[in-house]
Amino acid sequence: MPDILKTPDELRSYIDARKAAGKTIGFVPTMGALHEGHLTLARQALSECDEVIVSIFVNPKQFAPHEDFDKYPRTLDKDAALLGETGVQAIFAPAVEVMYPPDFQSTVTVGNISKPLEGEFRPHFFAGVATVVTRLLLLVGAQKAYFGEKDYQQLQVIKALQRDLAIPTQIIGVPTVREASGLALSSRNAYLSDAQRQQALTLITTLRSMAGDLKAGLDIDKIESAAAQKILAAGFDKVDYVTIRDANTLLPPTASTTSYRLLTAAWLGQARLIDNIGA
Repeated sequence: MPDILKTPDELRSYIDARKAAGKTIGFVPTMGALHEGHLTLARQALSECDEVIVSIFVNPKQFAPHEDFDKYPRTLDKDAALLGETGVQAIFAPAVEVMYPPDFQSTVTVGNISKPLEGEFRPHFFAGVATVVTRLLLLVGAQKAYFGEKDYQQLQVIKALQRDLAIPTQIIGVPTVREASGLALSSRNAYLSDAQRQQALTLITTLRSMAGDLKAGLDIDKIESAAAQKILAAGFDKVDYVTIRDANTLLPPTASTTSYRLLTAAWLGQARLIDNIGA
């Protein structure tokens, strides 16, 4: 089983000993409730680094009052067992009061890349993500940190803060892990019934159809409008967005756009599902 570290002092002692022995450190930050997507990140980290630390911390700063912080699954024993099977050596699992002591008063905000899409629908979200990720990157001091492309905008925000704040950790994006059906793995899939899991496949089939239409030269506004109607017709309760964006800026494409990202967020019952692909 991995060592479970609960405080920054325990973490530093662990890291210092490994670095003194010449070990390279990989880091995978998570909120727990681990699935194959997280384990894929851990396996890639293990393939590239001598030691891997996975953090498990449900971050209250990225949840709005009406969101599912209290209901978010917390399964540390199960998560530790899964990570042990992959070969991960250590878990950093701090309490909220350890990550955010009573006198904690700093917030990290990232500018342009955080404003569209998730920034419009969850305006609190990226400041919470940027703050906790900055703190974790500085505490761990790993050579490399691994994040999934399923949260594509989040990955771009983290790359920006790493660059802007000169944090000496390389940020590695790892492709989205999917079930054989195409459904993107997500901790929030646990909220879905069997019937809803079938409905949820509409997201990836719609994105793939949009990519084909984009390649065929169809009008982007028409592609997006038809995609939203398709998702709603499949039984989704609400579409926050389904859109084609410049992959680098996440703004609407321009004549200078060379790569595209197709992204969606939609509500199915109590689950807000997101997905994206490149084009």
